[in-house]
Amino acid sequence: MKIDWKRKLSSRKFWAMLAALILSVLTAFGVPELKSEQVVVIVTGIGAIAVYMLAEGAVDKEAVDSGEFDSVKEETDLGE
Repeated sequence: MKIDWKRKLSSRKFWAMLAALILSVLTAFGVPELKSEQVVVIVTGIGAIAVYMLAEGAVDKEAVDSGEFDSVKEETDLGE
């Protein structure tokens, strides 16, 4: 079974699960609450960036496939 990493990394559920797992492990090992919160904030921030980048990539791909991107580029080039 092959894992679709692009789909997996764009899943908010995946990032929520990863943050919960990391928080659970840090709590189990007695890491102070402030440090645990900082790690969870970093993980969720990285998740938000990953989801945003993949979503924007999909939107850009759709624009290129539909020819919409070419017309926007031409309009931008004409304005120079």
